[in-house]
Amino acid sequence: MEAQSKIYNQLDAGTIIIKIGSSLLVDEFGDLRQSWLSSVSDDIASLKRIGKQVIIVSSGAIALGKKSLGLTGRPQRLDDAQASAAIGQIKLARAFEESLSKNNQTVAQLLLTLNDLEDRPRYLNARGTLEALLSKDIIPIINENDTVATSEIKFGDNDRLAARVAQLAGADLLFLLSDIDGLYSADPRTDKTAKFFPVVTEITPEILQMAGPTNTDHGTGGMATKIAAAQIALTSGCSMIIANGHSPSPISRILNGERHTLFKTSNKPLEARKQWIRSLTSTKGSVTLDNGAVSALKDGASILPVGITEVTQGFKRGDLITILDPSGNNLGHGLVSYDASEIELIKGKKLRDIQKILGYAGRSALIHRDDLILL
Repeated sequence: MEAQSKIYNQLDAGTIIIKIGSSLLVDEFGDLRQSWLSSVSDDIASLKRIGKQVIIVSSGAIALGKKSLGLTGRPQRLDDAQASAAIGQIKLARAFEESLSKNNQTVAQLLLTLNDLEDRPRYLNARGTLEALLSKDIIPIINENDTVATSEIKFGDNDRLAARVAQLAGADLLFLLSDIDGLYSADPRTDKTAKFFPVVTEITPEILQMAGPTNTDHGTGGMATKIAAAQIALTSGCSMIIANGHSPSPISRILNGERHTLFKTSNKPLEARKQWIRSLTSTKGSVTLDNGAVSALKDGASILPVGITEVTQGFKRGDLITILDPSGNNLGHGLVSYDASEIELIKGKKLRDIQKILGYAGRSALIHRDDLILL
């Protein structure tokens, strides 16, 4: 445990994701575990007081809603599961709002599907929303959109969704709170000789084999989805902790040394994001910068509409485009925040003029510095 704590203490976690499983939030009767949620809210308030940004990815909508439909156990029919989610999502959002408001925290609800994080324009929209909320010290509460997302209902993907949210937000640390206290070589509930792993720095083929099914009525994710989440998180520059969250104040307990498995990344979130953008090779068009924009770009600035002199047509928001200097030399590439047709209208214009021209405020940067790679 000492070695584990030393590694954990080296983490500089500015943005933290907390994933909460259904079996933690909802009891066997389908009712909210109110006192437990209150203790988690206290944990979150403590993190906020020391300057951390917190995002919650929570399961529980189906588990909270099924009782209203007279269902027991996990719904077997897809339409019953989706109807349960529609009812439970309101209860879930209200529960977090009421609990966190007692610690003077404001919350916002985001419903996502994994497809939202695969499509580049929707990905940029989701990231922009998260950045806006976090910049205003608001806690996003994220759940899979169970009313339409059949993949989560069939297979259970909120662990992987949490990892993708960590990737989206550039988070440093992801807590997966579950009904098991970490990674074992076998299920410790059935195999007393199972070996516990306090720290994992690489997802090896042996690690991939250490997965078993869930044993709860409410939840759908087992160790397999957690290891899949770890693969996404580590690649994205985010460390991840698997821990048993059933006891009150789970985050405080973990930080005070209660048993958990730390999946430790060797990357930084921004470095991992840059590596991903660098791996993209198919550009859809280009913009040409003036000399002032080129100079600012080399000093680490984002690309603004005012610095654009020319634009090719045909690309859409979220596409990868080439960045050219006034002589036509390739400076690099990046993910663009506007359609080509919009850039044609706002090139050379200041940010304050964009809303008048386009009819909406738009993004502050045409290509954000985190979304571009220089050659």
